[in-house]
Amino acid sequence: MTLEELWILFPIVLTPHQPQWADRAQEEIEALSEILTGYAPVISHIGSTAIPCIQAKPIIDILVEIAPETDWQRIRSEMIEAGYICMSSSERRMSFNKGYTPEGYAERVFHIHVHAVGDNDEILFRDYLRDHPAVAREYEALKLSLLPRYKNDRDGYTEAKSDFVRAVVDDARKQQCYSSRSPRH
Repeated sequence: MTLEELWILFPIVLTPHQPQWADRAQEEIEALSEILTGYAPVISHIGSTAIPCIQAKPIIDILVEIAPETDWQRIRSEMIEAGYICMSSSERRMSFNKGYTPEGYAERVFHIHVHAVGDNDEILFRDYLRDHPAVAREYEALKLSLLPRYKNDRDGYTEAKSDFVRAVVDDARKQQCYSSRSPRH
């Protein structure tokens, strides 16, 4: 199947926030913890499904952080053996999907991002949007505005959001620096 055919089969769809996303994420985190128990992973629910009150693709993103010196190929093999599809793999990052079928999306769809500990901005971005609902709504408005043009172009959709995401992460880092310098009372 070509990339374009895949994008047609798996279009970008945004839906109102679903409370069950947190439960589904927790169930998947528990399953991943069991699969990766020997690696002492730090596992977090990330992405728009982790941000209350904004629309999101009904795909749950999970970040798995592992020690950089871990045997990445062994983890890759164990994840594939557990039923995940490896979408990309490099020295310090891997990406897996679960819930894609030849007929389209399954009832539960997951993207698992495996990174070396500390090699991420996703948690900072998630926490900033949780703490700043107005910025979260701006992000939602951006996503909704991009949907007509990028419904069948995931790479274009992601790229079109990247300036906004970078700006939020930069602002979050500045706030972290400011908070760490302010005197505590």
